[in-house]
Amino acid sequence: MNFQTLQTFLAIIEAGSLVRAAERLHVTQSTVTARLKNLEDDLGQKLFVRRKSGTELTSPGFKFQRYAQLMSDLWRQAREETALPANIDTMCNIGCHFDLWPGLGKTLFDEVKNEHPGTALSAWPGEQTDIDRWLGTGLVDAAICYAPKVHENQTITTLHEEPLILVSTRKRELMRWDPDYIYVDGGEEFRIQHAATYPDGDTPTVIFGCAVWALEYLLETGGSAYLPQRLVDEHLMNQSLFSVPKAETFKRRVYLITNDGAAKEWPWLGDILKKLTQHLANDGNFDASTASRMR
Repeated sequence: MNFQTLQTFLAIIEAGSLVRAAERLHVTQSTVTARLKNLEDDLGQKLFVRRKSGTELTSPGFKFQRYAQLMSDLWRQAREETALPANIDTMCNIGCHFDLWPGLGKTLFDEVKNEHPGTALSAWPGEQTDIDRWLGTGLVDAAICYAPKVHENQTITTLHEEPLILVSTRKRELMRWDPDYIYVDGGEEFRIQHAATYPDGDTPTVIFGCAVWALEYLLETGGSAYLPQRLVDEHLMNQSLFSVPKAETFKRRVYLITNDGAAKEWPWLGDILKKLTQHLANDGNFDASTASRMR
């Protein structure tokens, strides 16, 4: 098995057929067919079912897909790190939960980039399951996330507890149930507390697993939702959103996970963590100007 074979397998999944995969890879269809046959022979499994409408993964194909993606990601990382310029001392691959990039994630990234130019950076957005996998395999060296699974030789630092507040596109009092309520999943602890706080609430008809997407949707369509305070502060100031009086405020813990082996190459990590935690203790929030204020 070689990297071209993995690329071909993943291209067939993305394209939906061998013909379109060949077009994407700029090779002939016979080349794609030969590569797929070699891969299936190596694994001893049929990976695709071919139909007139295209290709579909078999059960073994589904199982192999995540390994193929992981091997492809690791290969890409290896190429990046072995090709670092002469003025770069080390590499830092940062994973970040989608909802934590605005503010905290970008602040950490900017601080390292501006204050430690000898460190090459890459940032990878993902859900918690993605981040756990990347940390476990070493694809990322550090991650900002919620509810992490800590692996051996990793260090977890609690950064702060993020407030989740109820906001609405119109001024209103607390009510039993808002028919335009948008449910934003804030993790297991939030789900339990939310259910206990609103036991008589109806089933929401709009649900988001990403607070950033939910905020955009809320501003476009109207309604109310529980969102991280750092995402809505600006909208509260310009009154495109309003906080709901007497509504319960929930908390969600934010963590930084670091790979101990990689962190040995980052003498600056302790100082940055100290700056982040001091800022959170004093200000409790992050915005576009935070990195410059921290310096």
